[in-house]
Amino acid sequence: MAAAFRQPRLLTAAASLLVLLLASSPSSLRPVESAADTNRVYSPCADTTVQRSDGFTFGIAFAPRLSFFHNGSLELSPCDRRLSLSSATSQVATFRPKVDEISLLTINTSSFSPANYGGYMVAFAGRKYAARSLPSFVANSTYTVTSFTLVLEFKKGRLQNLYWKRDGCASCSGKSNFVCLNNQDCAIKTSNCKNHGGAVDCSLGIQLAFSGTDKHFSVFNSWYEVENLRQYSLYGLYSNLRNSLTGQYNKIF
Repeated sequence: MAAAFRQPRLLTAAASLLVLLLASSPSSLRPVESAADTNRVYSPCADTTVQRSDGFTFGIAFAPRLSFFHNGSLELSPCDRRLSLSSATSQVATFRPKVDEISLLTINTSSFSPANYGGYMVAFAGRKYAARSLPSFVANSTYTVTSFTLVLEFKKGRLQNLYWKRDGCASCSGKSNFVCLNNQDCAIKTSNCKNHGGAVDCSLGIQLAFSGTDKHFSVFNSWYEVENLRQYSLYGLYSNLRNSLTGQYNKIF
């Protein structure tokens, strides 16, 4: 990261706070034995291949949207030296979730405001085989989005793509306290966030899932399980945690 960011200050971030394991039926929902982590690559700006149950390191950079583009048109990974992130207002958080497990990642915004660092974020990993998501709006002085779903797509164990999965504002449909931005993201007023003097904890919550295959050609199932899990009561617990950032907003009215 030093090449791209010149020793950025890392945000306090907690990875894999919640891991849900899905079996074939409610009665067989149970923990499984942990497998050894064979991935010894810990930098988000290095290449690797992984198998199921490995740890995988990736980063999320926060900066103005145009900072992620070279010459204003070519989007590059934050690891690429051609970007001007080192001279722009930028921050980065790193995570190491377990491959093919559904995780809830959080970024504590008690002392960090995405709006102060450009308001957009890009998920990324790799260098020669660099992959990055499209820039996603997080916050500005008017609105803040707190809930996201990120899918990491692999082929033969190598990361191919990261993309933000939207629900078309289904999670806030009919709730007057939220605004649907661009028909894809639920947002609240930034002035209601604690880091802007309000009463709501606007820490970011990112639901993470995997798709594709590992280096042994085993298929990742966690992305499909995100939908399948809805039929079980365990999903209610997960949803309550994932939506707590927005759910609390309703309680103050």
